[in-house]
Amino acid sequence: MMKMEGGVFTFGAGGYGQLGHNSTSHEINPRKVFELMGSIVTQIACGRQHTSAFVPSSGRIYSFGLGGNGQLGTGSTSNRKSPFTVKGNWFPYNGQCPPDTDSEEYFCVKRIFSGGDQSFSHYSNRQNCGPPDDFRCPDPSKQIWTVNEALIQKWLSYPSGRLPVEIANEIDGTFSSSGCLNGSFLAVSNDDHYRTGTRFSGVDMNAARLLFHKLIQPDHPQISQQVAASLEKNLIPKLTSSLPDVEALRFYLTLPECPLMSDSNNFTTIAIPFGTALVNLEKAPLKVLENWWSVLEPPLFLKIVELFKEVVVHLLKLYKIGIPPSERRIFNNFLHTALKVLEILHRVNEKSGQIIQYDKFYIHEVQELIDIRNDYINWVQQQAYGMDVNHGLTELADIPVTICTYPFVFDAQAKTTLLQTDAVLQMQMAIDQAHRQNVSSLFLPVIESVNPCLILVVRRENIVGDAMEVLRKTKNIDYKKPLKVIFVGEDAVDAGGVRKEFFLLIMRELLDPKYGMFRYYEDSRLIWFSDKTFEDSDLFHLIGVICGLAIYNFTIVDLHFPLALYKKLLKKKPSLDDLKELVPDVGRSMQQLLDYPEDDVEETFCLNFTITVENFGATEVKELVLNGADTAVNKQNRQEFVDAYVDYIFNKSVASLFDAFHAGFHKVCGGKVLQLFQPNELQAMVIGNTNYDWKELEKNTEYKGEYWAEHPTIKIFWEVFHELPLEKKKQFLLFLTGSDRIPILGMKSLKLVIQSTGGGEEYLPVSHTCFNLLDLPKYKDKETLRSKLIQAIDHNEGFSLI
Repeated sequence: MMKMEGGVFTFGAGGYGQLGHNSTSHEINPRKVFELMGSIVTQIACGRQHTSAFVPSSGRIYSFGLGGNGQLGTGSTSNRKSPFTVKGNWFPYNGQCPPDTDSEEYFCVKRIFSGGDQSFSHYSNRQNCGPPDDFRCPDPSKQIWTVNEALIQKWLSYPSGRLPVEIANEIDGTFSSSGCLNGSFLAVSNDDHYRTGTRFSGVDMNAARLLFHKLIQPDHPQISQQVAASLEKNLIPKLTSSLPDVEALRFYLTLPECPLMSDSNNFTTIAIPFGTALVNLEKAPLKVLENWWSVLEPPLFLKIVELFKEVVVHLLKLYKIGIPPSERRIFNNFLHTALKVLEILHRVNEKSGQIIQYDKFYIHEVQELIDIRNDYINWVQQQAYGMDVNHGLTELADIPVTICTYPFVFDAQAKTTLLQTDAVLQMQMAIDQAHRQNVSSLFLPVIESVNPCLILVVRRENIVGDAMEVLRKTKNIDYKKPLKVIFVGEDAVDAGGVRKEFFLLIMRELLDPKYGMFRYYEDSRLIWFSDKTFEDSDLFHLIGVICGLAIYNFTIVDLHFPLALYKKLLKKKPSLDDLKELVPDVGRSMQQLLDYPEDDVEETFCLNFTITVENFGATEVKELVLNGADTAVNKQNRQEFVDAYVDYIFNKSVASLFDAFHAGFHKVCGGKVLQLFQPNELQAMVIGNTNYDWKELEKNTEYKGEYWAEHPTIKIFWEVFHELPLEKKKQFLLFLTGSDRIPILGMKSLKLVIQSTGGGEEYLPVSHTCFNLLDLPKYKDKETLRSKLIQAIDHNEGFSLI
């Protein structure tokens, strides 16, 4: 029954007409009783299979449903499928007594009742008349408790210590009832349901946060203890997967704001059981809750994410300490629950266009708390044996937890470890296959023996041609083998350093704009595929293979591509931001077009759906859409124009070239693990980064031979190094490691080793790039060391046995 209007809605079983819809159909959704529309009903009473309704304005009682025993009061035993007036001389109460008459008796109804197959009406005569009960306006003393300012102040007014029984009962009653909490923290609204629906919760989240924090205070621990006990023992255990209406979901939105939820002492007793109830919600209520989450302010949404991240970290710490075998099943269930909640939140975040940044889901402690390599291997085995994590929590408790099942919690460093683990596994598989084939060739001469490594023998003067010749003949499986590079005429054994130089030289050659394969943009100092190249697509395929091999063999390569390249490799669409990065002036112009506030866009910008491109000194006009030359850009279609322009630059104009590059790249290192990366993370994987921390480099350097950190030569070495300009420091990195950029794992992963040599001060420092090892003569003064070091790093190309 609607609280103010007095309209009646019925739903459920209707086989005897007890719903009043002039039918015997069942109703699964609330449906207003048409016959009572226009009447203000203030009382409803329900029997076993019949219903009574009271309308005070007319004083009448209506009944409908089963009437076999006369329970409808209509003077017959017939069933009624729509409301029918109960026989009687009913007098409407309007503040006056019935008229004094001897001809008939009048009844002023006070209250109606129904039960079983009976109905009752309680009435007053004209001497004792008074207003009938109105169920629309409940007695304030009988209303449910709600968490509000007045109630909290009442509770806090009692001094610290044991709470009075009546106050403890009030707190317990409030926090043991989802109805009490669902009726709390409501937004100001003229709507009786506070506009609550599938898209709007009706909750004032800021009020929830402020009131919860006012209630849970360190100097009132007895209140916190009572609230925690009520939530743990009464409220959360009673939560069900099916809810009567959307208003019953408000509790799921507000409770994470309670500070008790974020207390690690309550994780296993409150937060995780709450998460279990959330994960077990049926599809329809969960969808509503997801809708409510999707419109939360970012800090409020982040609060829920942070809560369950803390739960995961807490559980992983317990796991690292050691979980008794008897408790592992419970532990698995707890961890799956927390990760499942994060998975749901992550899904909401992705569908909503990122309420918070994707990296807010990263749990950076994961690498310290679990062995990521073992976790990945266990995950691969689970996949192989068909162990599905899309089960309920009961089934999941029997499946060992693998964090790889929830990859959104991995940061870039963890993902890099995963990629390296995957590469090592595939390399080992390729090596094993080669060994098996070689063993077979001993007994079956028709089987050709194979090398367990992918060998590239190249000449410096023809590095591209030689590499293409080998890679064209290479089978896909061979790309998974460890890469070894041999420069013709050079004696160095490739333990990593030769490979680093190979990638440096071949990419420098392939990406050189003078060959016309790529266009160089001077303002951004970036390159992009040239749609006017004469080169065969095989070369673009080769560049993709080389980039893939570099990642696969843990080597940084120097690629001056915009972020758009990595977006496309991960099947994400480039945007206007990517155009701004590649061609800043054009990108700014496009933004100005979109931001122009007036209506005269067409007259001001004079644009149509075309793009002008250079074609060997001449200009050529390309249509961005069908009949683009005849389609003017106006205020209504300007976004479509910008989208079409971006699409042409990054997609349409270079489709065949990028497809060849993409195929080559994914032939080597495509797969599930790569798809875990965000574009900027993949970019850092390929080209490294420039987050230089030279003090961290010094701190992590190791020493061999006669050297130690306080040796006089080492001290003057670091003095000289820190005084070098940035470009010389980068040259030193190139000289010693084969790249002037920092791996994605940061400076801490770039361990240098400096060892003493037996030669005199006339010798230059020598680098062993394979091992990031520097042979440093025992120079006695700064100027000699500075001169010899600069001389060495200025002539750093080529390998020998020195």
